[in-house]
Amino acid sequence: MIAKSDRQLALWNIGISYIAFIIGTFCGLLQVFIRNDKLQLPKFLDYYQILTAHGVLLALVFTTFFIFAFLIAGMSKTLGSFGPRVRFFLWLGLWVTAIGTTLATAMIISGEASVLYTFYAPLKASGWFYVGLALLIVGTWFTSFALLGHYLVWKKQNKGKFSPLFAYMTVATLLLWIIACLGVVTTVLFQYIPWSFGWTETINVELSRSLFWYFGHPLVYFWLLPAYMAWYVVMPKIIGTDVFSDSLARFSFVLFILFSFPVGFHHQLTEPGIDSFWKFLQVVLTFMVVVPTLMTAFSMFATFETSGRKKGATGLFGWFKKLPWKDVRFTSLFIAMLFFIPGGAGGIVNASFQLNELVHNTLWVVGHFHITVGTPVAMTFMGVTFWLVPYLTGRTFPKYLQKLAHIQIFSWAVGMLLMSTAQHLLGLLGAPRRTAYSGYNGHESALEWFQGILSNHVTMAIGGTILFFSAMLLVYIVANLMFVTPKAATEEEAVEFPIAKSDTSHTAKLLENWGLWVGIALALILMAYAMPLTEMIQHSPPGSRGFITW
Repeated sequence: MIAKSDRQLALWNIGISYIAFIIGTFCGLLQVFIRNDKLQLPKFLDYYQILTAHGVLLALVFTTFFIFAFLIAGMSKTLGSFGPRVRFFLWLGLWVTAIGTTLATAMIISGEASVLYTFYAPLKASGWFYVGLALLIVGTWFTSFALLGHYLVWKKQNKGKFSPLFAYMTVATLLLWIIACLGVVTTVLFQYIPWSFGWTETINVELSRSLFWYFGHPLVYFWLLPAYMAWYVVMPKIIGTDVFSDSLARFSFVLFILFSFPVGFHHQLTEPGIDSFWKFLQVVLTFMVVVPTLMTAFSMFATFETSGRKKGATGLFGWFKKLPWKDVRFTSLFIAMLFFIPGGAGGIVNASFQLNELVHNTLWVVGHFHITVGTPVAMTFMGVTFWLVPYLTGRTFPKYLQKLAHIQIFSWAVGMLLMSTAQHLLGLLGAPRRTAYSGYNGHESALEWFQGILSNHVTMAIGGTILFFSAMLLVYIVANLMFVTPKAATEEEAVEFPIAKSDTSHTAKLLENWGLWVGIALALILMAYAMPLTEMIQHSPPGSRGFITW
């Protein structure tokens, strides 16, 4: 068990993350009924308020706080308890992030910031919304640098040794996060805040969007890498084997650092202000991210087969039957992995110019987002929650809650399958995203979206309802694990932090040369962004005044 002060840090992060989760999922429930024309909001609420709250609270707040809870607990477990200085900055980071989150959320709820999760200019929110976003990022930097400092102290005390795999992956994730945030910090501090407070009259829209997507795509991997950490390090321990390949695991994370950044333009393929060469270059680099993803898939299924063979499995697929299907810690992660297969395939569609032309501004993209972040990432975090919370509280995970956890995981999978499939189909039929109910005055194309008793919109609403039920069941489980279930009386009853053994005997020292890998990443960023961003600044149009359309 880690030190009490370290446990409290992680638990506070988890608590805030699940508060955001409750509000965000409720906003999601409202949306599926509004889009189906089955719900009218009261006058004090606007569709774009709840759409913004849903995106910000789930995609930014829930994920960020939960990820740092996971990283804090894992770093304390693998590298030892935090020193007083590190602990101070971890608490400082927590509260600065929480204050920024509260301020941004207050602006959304008050109707002053219905600018959606992407907060595209020239939509103009209250300046305090952008101040809240800036504080949120600055707070995470305090936490990130504190964890990196803890890692450096360990390295000095253990010269010549490989860092534990969990700590290594944490460093890779934090470096990715810090470098990615440079884009959003730049645009918020030097563009949005002066513009929103009236210190400047106009904003360079193309530059602001490009800086956002410089951040926005690596953000996806900031969500995914902690999930990959659970797959690489936690999953083998749960199924009774070691990490398949330490060097492969480390190298895959290095590749994510290299190829997560110079790809943001594939989110801007339909925008005219970026030369086609730079779009082409970043699309090519986008497909490079497929390599570490496939490496991860290979490693995971090799781990499953290794475990099964150890347990006596024979035949080509006999190992599949030997997996611990009754252990919700395993089933949650396994189902999350399966969902990532169609999610990754959809990502290839989105990054392909001709196909992106067809689906870019449709519900296809919403379906893709939910089947990648909303399932592989979120479901992995749920599976981690089932053991991380009782590990931190010292409470047990009784059988009745384990049964409820299975129901929660399977209901989430069913709900997401229904909702995201319907969204993909609606996207192919041309249904727009970022809108409330859209009937287009009975146009025949729009009628296809609502035809039949079980139309795609109805299916989406059914899936969303199941997801909300699953979310509330999860919150019930978390509350019990935090406050209700009995304390573990013996070591056998105590819930462990499962970390698998990782053999470093064949791992190259070069993989821990962070200066080299960060240097290569920065070189790729300069190659992909220096000239197009310079052109956007030098040849920018007069700029746009702000618009408030809600």
